[in-house]
Amino acid sequence: MESSNPEEVALPPPPAIIPPNVVPIVSEDQRLELMKKASNPKRVPMARPGIGSKGQRIPLLTNHFKVEVNKSDGYFFHYSIDMLYEDGTPVGEKGIGRKVLDKVKETYGSELGHKEFAYDGEKSLFTIGSLPRNRLDFVIVLDGISSIRRMGSAEGSSNPTDSAGDRKRVKKQYQSKTLKVQVNFATKIPMQAIVNALRGQDSEHFQEAVRVLDIVLRQNAAKQGCLLVRQSFFHNNQSFKTLGGGVQSCSGFHSSFRATQGGLSLNMDVSTTMIVKPGSVLDFLLENQNVKNNDQIDWIKAKRMLKNLRITAHPSNMEYRITGLSEKSCKEQRFFLKTKKGQDGDGEEITVFDYFAVYKNLPVRKSADFPCINVGKPKRPSYFPVEFCDLVSLQRYTKALSSTQRALLVEQSRKNPQEQMTVLRNALKTSKYDADLMLHSSGISISAEFVKVEGRVLPAPKLQVGNGQEFFPRNGRWNFNNKTLVEPVKIWRWAIVNFSARCDIRYLVNSMLKCAEMKGITMEDPFFIFEENYQNRRYPAHVRVEKMFDDIPSKPKPQLLLCILPERKNSDIYGPWKRKNLSERGIVTQCIAPTKLNDQYITNVLLKINAKLGGMNSLLTVERSPSMHSVSKWPTLILGMDVSHGSPGRSEVPSIAAVVSSRNWPSISHYRAAVRTQSPRVEMIASLFKPVSDKDDEGIIRELLKDFYASSKGRKPDQIIIFRDGVSESQFNQVLNVELDQIIQACKFLDESWSPKFMVIVAQKNHHTKFFQTKSPENVPPGTIIDNKVCHPKNNDFYLCAHAGMIGTTRPAHYHVLYDELGFSADNVQELVHSLSYVYQRSTTAVSVVAPICYAHLAAAQISQFIKFDDMSETSSSHAGGVAVPELPRLDPKVINSMYFC
Repeated sequence: MESSNPEEVALPPPPAIIPPNVVPIVSEDQRLELMKKASNPKRVPMARPGIGSKGQRIPLLTNHFKVEVNKSDGYFFHYSIDMLYEDGTPVGEKGIGRKVLDKVKETYGSELGHKEFAYDGEKSLFTIGSLPRNRLDFVIVLDGISSIRRMGSAEGSSNPTDSAGDRKRVKKQYQSKTLKVQVNFATKIPMQAIVNALRGQDSEHFQEAVRVLDIVLRQNAAKQGCLLVRQSFFHNNQSFKTLGGGVQSCSGFHSSFRATQGGLSLNMDVSTTMIVKPGSVLDFLLENQNVKNNDQIDWIKAKRMLKNLRITAHPSNMEYRITGLSEKSCKEQRFFLKTKKGQDGDGEEITVFDYFAVYKNLPVRKSADFPCINVGKPKRPSYFPVEFCDLVSLQRYTKALSSTQRALLVEQSRKNPQEQMTVLRNALKTSKYDADLMLHSSGISISAEFVKVEGRVLPAPKLQVGNGQEFFPRNGRWNFNNKTLVEPVKIWRWAIVNFSARCDIRYLVNSMLKCAEMKGITMEDPFFIFEENYQNRRYPAHVRVEKMFDDIPSKPKPQLLLCILPERKNSDIYGPWKRKNLSERGIVTQCIAPTKLNDQYITNVLLKINAKLGGMNSLLTVERSPSMHSVSKWPTLILGMDVSHGSPGRSEVPSIAAVVSSRNWPSISHYRAAVRTQSPRVEMIASLFKPVSDKDDEGIIRELLKDFYASSKGRKPDQIIIFRDGVSESQFNQVLNVELDQIIQACKFLDESWSPKFMVIVAQKNHHTKFFQTKSPENVPPGTIIDNKVCHPKNNDFYLCAHAGMIGTTRPAHYHVLYDELGFSADNVQELVHSLSYVYQRSTTAVSVVAPICYAHLAAAQISQFIKFDDMSETSSSHAGGVAVPELPRLDPKVINSMYFC
C-alpha cells in the first residue's frame, strides 16, 4: 500500500456488490503492511535540540511527585497465569483473578518463596527476582464464588434460586470451587531500563518496566476496593453526584509513573467517571427512561441498558451478572424445578412467580407482569423477579451522555487550582504508597511534595483589525468594542428560516443590522423570513427540511440562510439542514438557538458568518509582514489533522477523518477542510493518498495541495507543517511512518521533482499534567510554556497554556515535535504554536490548542451530522472480511473552499 511506485499502489475496483456511496475498509493485508511500517520505522521522534529562552520566567508547581529509584541491578520477572476448573475449563469470569491469586499467596507462600508480586487482574504476574521454579502448579479451593459461576454449572437445574431443603447440597456444589492455577515464566525485564531511559538513552524495556510499576498502583487501589478505569481509581466512599437518568458522577484520581527530564515522577490528577446509580433496578429504570410509573418502562431499552450490570438478589444478597431478561413475564415464565432427592426428570413445571411465593415465601408484588432478570446462560437460564434485584455500587456507565448530563458532569468535575492541589495531597496520603511492599521491594520511594518547575510567559502576539488598527490582547482576550473587522464581507441577499422557534425575529434583524454596521459589515435587510408551517412539525427532521426548501427560491440563490432552531442542543434538524445547504444547494448557513439576544451574542454570530462568507475578523500583524520566522518568507502550508470517533456505545458508526489546510499564503488564518469517512475506531487517517489510476489521486492531500496552489498565486508550498491531534505516544511511529509517508507520496504523485520540507507536531489534550502558581491561587497566565523538568527526558516536547483559564484548573496542551526538516529553534516552534492559538476566527480569545486542530474538530463534528440520520445498515455492505463504511456526500463547489465549519 505504501509503495513509491504508483502502479503498485493502485487498488483494484471493488466488487459490484458495493454500492457507489460506500468506501471499503482497509483490507487485512493492507493493515498488516501498515503495522509492519510502524513496527520497523525509518523515522523516529526527534531528540530535543534545546530549550526555549523567551518570555518572562515564573515559578510553578506541577502535579508530579519526585520518585527515587534506589534499585537498578535487579529484574522484574514476568509470569503468565492460567486458571482452570477441575474439568479443565478455563476460568473466564471477570473479577475472580485477584481472589484466586490472593488465595494462592495465602496457601502457598513458601512455594512462592514468600515473594511479593504484582498482578494485572488478567494473565500477567510480576515479581522482583525469580520464583523458585519456572513453572508452578497450584490447586486451591475458593469459597464464595457461587454467583460468579453458578449459571455455568454442570450440576443442578434451572432454578432461580435454591429451596431451603437443598441449601446444604447447593453450598457444596456451588460455593466452594476447586481451581487449578498454573504459573509459567514468560520473560524478565531489567530494572536498569528505567535508569537508562531517565538518562535519555534508548531503552527498549523502559515501557515494560514502567508498566509493571503502574500495575503495582492498580493492585494497590484494587486492595482498597476501588473501581479501576485504566490508571484512574475510584473509592466507594466518595460522594456521588447525580447527573440524571440514573447516572451519577464519581470523583477519584489518576496515578501513573512517567519518565521526565527531572527523573522518574508519579503523576497524579483528579479524575471523574460516570457510574450507574446503585439500588433498586426498578427505580433505576424509571430514572433512566424518565418515566413515572413502572408500567411505562420500555423493556426492550431496559434489556440493552441492564446487560452485564451486576446485581445483588434478595433474600440471599449474593452477587450476579445480568445476562438478559426473560421472554415472558414473571407470572408466565416457567422453568423445571427438580424435586428434592428425586430421580433425574422428577419435578414440576412452575412459574417464577409461584416459585418465590410458595418456596421462598416472597410474594411478587410490583413486577409480576414484567420480565424477570436472567443471570444464567442461554441454555441454562436463572431468573429473579426485578423487584428483588439491586444494582451494586461502582459500576461504570459507558453509554453516551445527553447534552444536559454532559454539562452537569463538566460543572461537577471543576475544581480550582487550590482545590485540585488539596485533593491530590489527600489522594497521595490515603493511597499509602510508602507502605506498599511491592513498591518498597522495587526500591521506589515517592516524595509527598509537588515538583517545582520554571515556566516562561510568552507575550501575546500583536493582532490587526479594521482600519489598520493594531493591539496586543490582554490576558488572552480581546473584544471588538469600537473596532471593525479586518476583512468584513458584504451580505446583500440573505434570509431567515425559522423552525418553529420562539424568537423575536424583528428584534433579531434590527440587532444584527446595527451590530453588523458597527463591525464594518455591509448587511442588507433579509429578503424574506420563512416560517415553518405548524403542521410540518410532526414530520421527521429531513422531511421538515425538504418542505422548508420547497418555499425557498433557488434563483437567485441566497448568499446566506440564518436558521433558527427550536432546541439549543442536539436538534435533529441540524444535520439534515447542513447537508441540504452545503452538499445539495451550495448555500452558506448559520444556525442559532438564542435563549437571550444581546450585543455580545449577536457579535459572536456575526464573527462566524463573516468567516464563513470569506471574510476575516482579525489577523496576526506578522501575516502582513515577512517577519514570522520562515513561515512568511517561504510558501508554507499548515495542516490540522484529527479523527472523530462515534460516541460510546456506538462502535458501528464510521470514524470521520478531517484535515484542514491553510490557504492564501502568507496568511495563516484562512483555512479550508477535507473530510472522509473511514472504518470505525481507526485512528490513522486512511485516505491521505488514494491513487485510482496512474494520474488520478482522490486522496485528501492532493485536494488540499491544489487549493493551496490556486489560492496562493500559483505557488507550491516549500514547507508543510503538520499538526496532528488525537494520537497517543504509542502511535507516534505510525504518524511518522504511515501518515507522513502517505503525504510525501501524494506530493510526489502530483510532481515527482517536488520535495517540500516537513515538520510534524502532535498536540495532546488528553493527559494528566497540570501547573499551579506558587504565589497566587489563580490559574497560570495565558502564554505559560514549560519545556523543562517534567517533559520527556529525550524527545522534543513542551507544555503550553495559551488560553486564560476562567473556571476550573487550566489543562495545558502537550506538544510533541516529532520531525523537523525546517530547522526551527525551540523558541521559533513555541512562538509559532503560541501565535496559532490566536487566529481562531470564532472567538475573541486565545484557544487552548492551535486553531488548525480546532477547525479539524469542527469540520469532523459538523460533517458527521450528515450521516447521523442515515440507516447504517442500508448503506453498508460486507467487503474484504469487514464492514464497508458509507462515503460522505461531497460538498457543493460553491462552499467547499469556505470556512463552512467556523
